[in-house]
Amino acid sequence: MQQTATRPPAHYRDIDAESVGQRLDNFLLGALSGVPRSHVYRLIRSGQVRVNSGRVRAGYRLKEGDRVRVPPVYRRGSRPAEVPSNRVRWLADRILYEDRRILVLDKPAGMPVHGGTGVDFGCIEALRSLSPEMRAADLVHRLDRGTSGCLLVAKRRAALRQLHELLRTGGMGKRYLALVRGRWPRGVSRVDAALSTRRRGGESVVRADPAGKRALSWFRAVERLGDRATLVEVSIGTGRTHQIRVHAAHAGHPLAGDPRYGDPKFNADLLAQGLKRMFLHAHALAFDWPGSGEAFAISSPLPPELTAILGSLERPGPAPADRDRSP
Repeated sequence: MQQTATRPPAHYRDIDAESVGQRLDNFLLGALSGVPRSHVYRLIRSGQVRVNSGRVRAGYRLKEGDRVRVPPVYRRGSRPAEVPSNRVRWLADRILYEDRRILVLDKPAGMPVHGGTGVDFGCIEALRSLSPEMRAADLVHRLDRGTSGCLLVAKRRAALRQLHELLRTGGMGKRYLALVRGRWPRGVSRVDAALSTRRRGGESVVRADPAGKRALSWFRAVERLGDRATLVEVSIGTGRTHQIRVHAAHAGHPLAGDPRYGDPKFNADLLAQGLKRMFLHAHALAFDWPGSGEAFAISSPLPPELTAILGSLERPGPAPADRDRSP
């Protein structure tokens, strides 16, 4: 039987304590399950979504007592398509850590963190399908589709609020490993370049722009691989879209394998040596739980396809030691 498009009426959701602190866009993605993420953002930008009868931005943090207008949306059938368990069961083997509050996934490169236009499902939808207790899980932060490594997921709304607050106040440390073109200077290099984002052909394109939002990164040379490339560790003080990739290119050392901001010749040379993805890996994250002060830290080693590239390059030894440390 052919499915028909249904359009439910607009309805209103009153925000209770369980949803306090959640971003409006994330709230709507749950309320409008199965609707593409890009369409949810269009609804917000067009003013069809209202909070307390007023227009707000996608990043608005909900407060107790807020009233959200959820607009009518066309969708096929009565329920969103289910994630086929046989296609995501393997993801369970990539869980680095799990307790009653959080889960850390060793995200594979090439898999988006969430579904959207042209993508049936991503990491979060796949994780929600693995067990009933994961149905309320939500992303604490995001990684680019081409980035691998530690992806933090909150299993409870209270934990999500706490972790988002840590991100806002700089209480969560995130470190990445990246391979960049050329010889990165020794010590710690601070890149403080504001970034602005534009949509081009349906994709986000970011550039250094003094009029943009402030973005701060620290790069430390870990190992120089001849004059061609340097393995660097990156710590970020902000979490802007494509921040590490744009800051590396802005500093004159674009990431290996970066199709958008990279050096085509450098990428082609490394492709010939077997690099078929962007060399950016979310290596580690650490924080202290608010209230208890309990320390949490976890790391993910470089995946085999990236260590193989390092092994194929000239390796004269570690970068000179330096007393500087990133904050």
